[in-house]
Amino acid sequence: MPYQVSELASKCNVSKDTVRYYAKIGLLRPQRDSNNGYQYFTEQDVKYLEFIKRAKYLGYTLKDIKHIFDESRKGSSPCPMVRDLIQQRILSNKKQLNQLVALQHHMEEALTKWQKMPDGTPDGNSICKLIESIDSQVENDPHS
Repeated sequence: MPYQVSELASKCNVSKDTVRYYAKIGLLRPQRDSNNGYQYFTEQDVKYLEFIKRAKYLGYTLKDIKHIFDESRKGSSPCPMVRDLIQQRILSNKKQLNQLVALQHHMEEALTKWQKMPDGTPDGNSICKLIESIDSQVENDPHS
């Protein structure tokens, strides 16, 4: 049973714009009706769209998913690439989480210190005494 854009979107619980975009970038491959130009999708497209939703849930990008589809369509197993990509993302996420924890710590320390300080007025030598009161060790900080 062929689906129009709105029917596929409704069946897969995504927006019509999402369906159109995925077709535009080649993740979905609709048939075109030569009489009216409408795009029609198949049950295979339903499977692809459900796969895309699962892969995005796991953190894969649309570019990653396109590579996965390309490998699969060539008859090659994309599974080794899938494993490698998620392993790389896990390491990257851990690094970002550690950086965020450190940033949160810096922010909380600053706020605690600042709550005891009076507000300053710019005097030509100072912009904001609160930020300027922070130790200049920030040169070694990856957030700078």
